[in-house]
Amino acid sequence: MTTTFELVPGLITTREKIAEAYGCGTFQGIEPAVEAKKVFVYSDPSAGEEYGYTFDGRAEDDEFGPLYLYTGYGAKGNQELKSRNKSLRYHVEDGRELHLFVAHGKVPGSGTMQQRYIGPMRVDPINPVEVRRGLGKDNKMRDALVFRLRPVAGSTPAWTAEDRLQPAAADGLEEVEVKPMIPAQTGVKDKNAEQHTTAETVADIPGGPRKVIRREGLLVEAFKKHLLAAGHGVKTFQITLEGEIGALTPDLYDLTDHVLYEAKGQTTRNNVRMAIGQLADYRRHVPKAEGLRVAVLLPSEPSPDLKALLDAQGVRLVYQTDTGFAGFPLAD
Repeated sequence: MTTTFELVPGLITTREKIAEAYGCGTFQGIEPAVEAKKVFVYSDPSAGEEYGYTFDGRAEDDEFGPLYLYTGYGAKGNQELKSRNKSLRYHVEDGRELHLFVAHGKVPGSGTMQQRYIGPMRVDPINPVEVRRGLGKDNKMRDALVFRLRPVAGSTPAWTAEDRLQPAAADGLEEVEVKPMIPAQTGVKDKNAEQHTTAETVADIPGGPRKVIRREGLLVEAFKKHLLAAGHGVKTFQITLEGEIGALTPDLYDLTDHVLYEAKGQTTRNNVRMAIGQLADYRRHVPKAEGLRVAVLLPSEPSPDLKALLDAQGVRLVYQTDTGFAGFPLAD
C-alpha cells in the first residue's frame, strides 16, 4: 500500500484518517496494518481508568532512555500474549513499524476523538512487557500486560507533561505469581538501530544487558522450580506507594520460610550492592515484616569479601551450582 499521508510527531489526526491511509481498523487500542507493515497503538489513559487500565503513560527515564507504558488488549479477564497483543510484542520480528498515538480531545463540534501522534516506537528489547495486577472492565482483579515502549533512535517524541504517568493515590499491595522476565534470543536486527543522539531518543539495546537480564530470568525460574520441588509455596508482590509512579516487584517470596529473594544475573560487586539496597527497600512493605529474612540469589559463588558484605548487612546468600543451589535451605 502506498500513501502520501505523512506521520510527523505532533500531528493531530483521527483514527479514521489513519485507517483510510494505511488500511487498519478504527476501534481497538492496537490496530495492525498488515499490508502497510505497521502497528498503530492508541493510548487513552483517561478512558483506560474506566476499564481498569491505569498503567498507561510516560514513565520515568531509566538507564536506557525514555519510556512509555501501554496496557494491552482485553478489557476483562487475564490478558494473554496473543492476537493484537502478539502483533505488538513481535512487531520487530514481523518487520512492522510501531506508531504511538495519545487521545487529544474531541474534534470541535463532533464526538470524534482526536489523536496526537507521539512518534515511531519499538518494544523494549530487554524487557518488552510486564504483568501487572489491576481491575478489568468487570471490576475484577486480573493480569494486565503492560508493554514498555521506547522511541526509535533518532526520533523526537511529541509527548507533553500531561502524558506522564500519575502517582499512586494510596499505598497498595497485591500478591502476584512469579513470572520472571526472560528476553528471547533473536537475531532480528532493528532497522532503526543506531546510537542515540539526543536526550529524547534511545539506542538499540546492546546484547550484553539483554543476556544479563535473560540469565537473571532463567535463574529465578530455576530457583522457583527448586523451591516448588522442595514443597515450598512461591509468590511475589506488586507494591504501589502513595505519591510515586509505577510499582515495586521483588523477584521472589518463599511463603514457607518467609524469605524475600532478589536475584541478579551477574555475580559482581555492583550487582550485589544493588540487591542489598533493593531488599532494604522491599522488606519495609512486605506483610508480616517481623521475622522476615532476605536473601540474594546469584548465578555463581561470590568472592569472600562480597560474602562478608552480605553477612554484615544481615542478607543471606544462595547461589547456583552444577548440582543445585548452595545456601538453600537457609540455616536458622
